[in-house]
Amino acid sequence: MGDNAMSKHHIMLWLKNEISIHFSYESILNLRDIDVFRAIMKAGGASNAAEILGISQPAVSRALASLESDVGFRLFDRVRGRLVPTREGQLFHQEVRASLAGLDRLKLRAAQIREVGQGTLSIASLSALGHGVVPRAIAAFIKKHPGVRVSYQVRTSNIVRDLVASGQADIGLAADEVDTSGVLHTVFTTPRAVCVMPQSHPLSQLPEITPEDLAGVPLLTLAPDDTVRRAMNEAFNEAGITPQILIETPYSLSIAILAAQGIGVGLCNPMTVADDMVRGLAVRIFKPAIYFRTLVLRPADSTSSVLLNEFMAELYQARNALSFQPA
Repeated sequence: MGDNAMSKHHIMLWLKNEISIHFSYESILNLRDIDVFRAIMKAGGASNAAEILGISQPAVSRALASLESDVGFRLFDRVRGRLVPTREGQLFHQEVRASLAGLDRLKLRAAQIREVGQGTLSIASLSALGHGVVPRAIAAFIKKHPGVRVSYQVRTSNIVRDLVASGQADIGLAADEVDTSGVLHTVFTTPRAVCVMPQSHPLSQLPEITPEDLAGVPLLTLAPDDTVRRAMNEAFNEAGITPQILIETPYSLSIAILAAQGIGVGLCNPMTVADDMVRGLAVRIFKPAIYFRTLVLRPADSTSSVLLNEFMAELYQARNALSFQPA
């Protein structure tokens, strides 16, 4: 059915004097005719309605005749050259106003959806990006869309994946070791791992750190199932070095904070320590190169929305703006 027509369903108008008028749309009510009817009611006459609508008075008369034919009763009496609404016409006008008020609400809601999607956004992130990149993206997004409600969780990558797969999160950021079946996924970042230590640590004098430099040094490491941890183990094995592991944790941020407290030395995601987010650290490149790989996850049945696309734009901008310089 086109935009210029109303429903074919039967419409029943119950008059206050208990007389019912029943009409069926074998010929569909035309919204242009209804616009003319509203203009006549507002302007008080056909000539004024024609001026408001920018059409001729004969066109107004034809539209009114067409509408009266469709509804099956007179909307106006012609009294001394003036159009005076009948009681049925007044009651019909009330119905028209109520119906078009609903249409106006639909138009407003459509505009809101067009501008900001559904008005809510659920985000989940792994810790490495969850305290720097993602909050910056959320802050920039909320400044542009203050009416959007955001739900934000920082969880382990496996939980992030489960939240996205179940539809509880619209978007997730997770490490690449997660199971990607049942979700849409694209690579978001592939930063090179860095070695962090207190600024006063002897190794801070070196421009880069190797497994040989870490022989006998208490290490802060990621969890054994982490891909970077596995790559670190391989690098130590190839160098013939047995790592002296002091603390294991799934979070790069924990490694950075513990290192800043003088507990040990560790490899972490540079986005955790970019822009001096953890103070008191010396940050050095680790050699051989080991890379973190973070994925953007979406539900398998996810559809595009303006809201989500705009948040993704802020996310990429926050990622690109986050600077890291070994110091």
